[in-house]
Amino acid sequence: MNLEEVIDELKELNEEVPKPLRKPTNQDLERIEEELGLSLHPDYRTFLLAAGHVIYGTSEPTLALPEHPNMYISNIANEAWELGVSRNLIPICEDNGDYYCITPEGTVEFWSHNGRTDESWRSLASWIKEVWIEEG
Repeated sequence: MNLEEVIDELKELNEEVPKPLRKPTNQDLERIEEELGLSLHPDYRTFLLAAGHVIYGTSEPTLALPEHPNMYISNIANEAWELGVSRNLIPICEDNGDYYCITPEGTVEFWSHNGRTDESWRSLASWIKEVWIEEG
């Protein structure tokens, strides 16, 4: 399954909420890259622009929206880095002190509160499908 198909599936699952999130903009993503000092992987950029506002299930991926500081990518990344997550990784989801992070190559790695694990996904699309949608 490719990223576009997974994004389409995720958007179909989007839950209606009283106060929906706005869609992130390129300006939002540029601000994050400046704050982090890192480039966002192209797949992650695509996801954020197309579905970075989707709410589904119990997973709460990080947001590219600074008006939501408790889930804002830059804030979550800084917290994760302080806890020992490698600085070249960007957390895409925080789960009770554990982090799913995208690598510069586009794979997704799981970091538990105890450190790096062997659990990983070959792409952002596979993480979205297997973790967010199927375990959702």
